[in-house]
Amino acid sequence: MKNRYLVLLLAPMVSAAAQEPPKVTAQQFVNLQQGEAAHEGFRRAHAKGICVTGEFRSNGQLATYSEAALFEQGVTPFIGRFSVAGNNPTAPDLKAPVRSLALSFAMSSTEQWRIAMNTPPVMAVKDPHTFYQQIQAIQAGPKAIQAFFAEHPESSDFLSWKAQYQPTGSFAAETYNSINAFYLINSEGNEQAVRWAMQPKVFVPADNLEGVDALHQEITNRVVKEDIVFDWMFTLANEEDDENNPAKAWPDSREQITAGQVVITAVTPQLQGECHGINYDPLVLPTGIEATRDPILRARSAAYAESYRRRAKEALMGELEGQGNE
Repeated sequence: MKNRYLVLLLAPMVSAAAQEPPKVTAQQFVNLQQGEAAHEGFRRAHAKGICVTGEFRSNGQLATYSEAALFEQGVTPFIGRFSVAGNNPTAPDLKAPVRSLALSFAMSSTEQWRIAMNTPPVMAVKDPHTFYQQIQAIQAGPKAIQAFFAEHPESSDFLSWKAQYQPTGSFAAETYNSINAFYLINSEGNEQAVRWAMQPKVFVPADNLEGVDALHQEITNRVVKEDIVFDWMFTLANEEDDENNPAKAWPDSREQITAGQVVITAVTPQLQGECHGINYDPLVLPTGIEATRDPILRARSAAYAESYRRRAKEALMGELEGQGNE
């Protein structure tokens, strides 16, 4: 652990403005993600999803690293969401390249934690401007994205993961990663940089899946029979790791701590569930958790907020139009 106050006092006051890449606004990101025709009332990215509810059962193993109440031994409920990548809420589940899990914990009226995780363990790039260019290349087609990766050697860890990744046959069988690093802060002000992953307890092959809503149907059927369980595993960085670079994987030899289990007990179609109205902003953090200086983390937060603003406005306009027709 590092003493965060000592680090702040000793940090050199060096301006990095000349080294910063061009700025990309949240509006530009969301415009690119939604495309020419927005699906009103839905998220601009990961538009297709399903709500989940359940609880985190903490074993208390992280209590010495963070003063977050969530890590004290006990149980905390959550509202979450499984989703697939893309801007179309009716797209086929199995064609999406990324699957996601988001969780929202409300420890009290003033303490919340919102988490957004994806199947890749790292980003392909380390700054928002280059990430924007990556999305442009993806939309331009296979040759463009191939040329993009050839020009960006920092994508090597992402490409290594991509080469070996095999989608499973269930949301319940995927590993979901924080991608970005955060600091755990304990009561003495010591900080520990971490990444985390939700590790599944089941393996489900994708052999027999079919249909536009294959993953949604599978998870709906599964939760009727059994709870869906993930181990919440935290990886602790050491001095050699750069917590501000989301494109660099940390070695498997790093210390890991299992904080407990995330248990999903029910699923609900997203338009009927509470998750649809939640902005899973990764910078909504409780006491005991703080953001690193990772610039993509802040870009994600800004883009989520802009997407939420647009769909909330569309929902309100729809309600007003409905009242006008009564």
